[in-house]
Amino acid sequence: MAVLTCGELGYSSLEQLLNRFRLSLTVVADNAPIPGSWFGEPEAGVIKTELLIRSDTPVHSALHEACHVICMDETRRAELHTDTGGDYDEENAVCYLQLLLADHLADMGRERMMQDMDEWGYSFRLGSTRAWFTDDAEDARDWLIQHELIQKDLTPNWRLR
Repeated sequence: MAVLTCGELGYSSLEQLLNRFRLSLTVVADNAPIPGSWFGEPEAGVIKTELLIRSDTPVHSALHEACHVICMDETRRAELHTDTGGDYDEENAVCYLQLLLADHLADMGRERMMQDMDEWGYSFRLGSTRAWFTDDAEDARDWLIQHELIQKDLTPNWRLR
């Protein structure tokens, strides 16, 4: 199964989601370099509060990088260009938030995000995204609650850290 791309998803639902966090979306031309991409094309790029994608950028990549911007503190965000940095706990929180926010993208959802993350090669101790999310991610959930990015019922607070 191929992972869902931003072009296949369409840009409006991703843009609406990002707008709730005061993040902007820039779509670059097909085959053009993606500024701010840590892993290189077709992976998403980030510069400050701007997410940069192409039509062939996987949705999981776009949402993952956006969640990095959401989870990092204001000081890092102000200087952000390409390398999101962060520690192990923040990376786990990013993956967890990515799954929660997938439910707010039309035609994506958490289940598809889990499949795409597994297909792309995200690795978790328990062997799959689903197993990690349901049985091993309490620390990530707690990190997001502590930093007031989600409620205890897993509802996003729609704010940047």
